[in-house]
Amino acid sequence: MYNYKNNYTSMDFQNEIGKLLKEAREKAGLTQAEVAKKAGINVNYYARVERGEPEARAVILNKLAKALNIKIKLPLEG
Repeated sequence: MYNYKNNYTSMDFQNEIGKLLKEAREKAGLTQAEVAKKAGINVNYYARVERGEPEARAVILNKLAKALNIKIKLPLEG
């Protein structure tokens, strides 16, 4: 399970999530296209998420986690 520190800025979080997704994808031996297809999203969008560019919504991160067979624990702010 991947956990995140609560003191991340939005940009830090985006970059960290991208790195972790890429690491999980490479460990699984999958291409970006394969992960995107399994998650039902556009491959170009997935590539951008890996680079930390867009702010991926929780629903997208959930689809990607399922495609990569990983669990992601997101920080919640109240």
